[in-house]
Amino acid sequence: MLTGADLLAKVKELGDVSKSELVRSCGYVSTKKDGGERLNFTAFYEALLEAKGLHLGESGGGGGKGGRKLSYTATVQGNGNLLIGKAYTNLLNLQPGDEFEIKLGRKQIRLVPAGSTDDEE
Repeated sequence: MLTGADLLAKVKELGDVSKSELVRSCGYVSTKKDGGERLNFTAFYEALLEAKGLHLGESGGGGGKGGRKLSYTATVQGNGNLLIGKAYTNLLNLQPGDEFEIKLGRKQIRLVPAGSTDDEE
């Protein structure tokens, strides 16, 4: 599994490939009991964040004050708002005023930083 500068270089070299191919090419693959392939997306993204200088620490809590771990799920509130939460914005180093385009898919919502190119559909 690639880490650090090697991981960043490989991601840059691969360019516009699918997420699965990116994870596979960087070595984040394990073998399931039945012999099948398992792509370790979480380990890949954690290593990528670490390589970019964001250290998650041992707890994997991602910026909260302790207690509950991040669940990576969100619930629509009674007023219809969808709240992401401070721990997640800290994890992604988002700042007040950062703007995103909302991309709606069949079963997903993606937030794309405003002004960036989002070629993958």
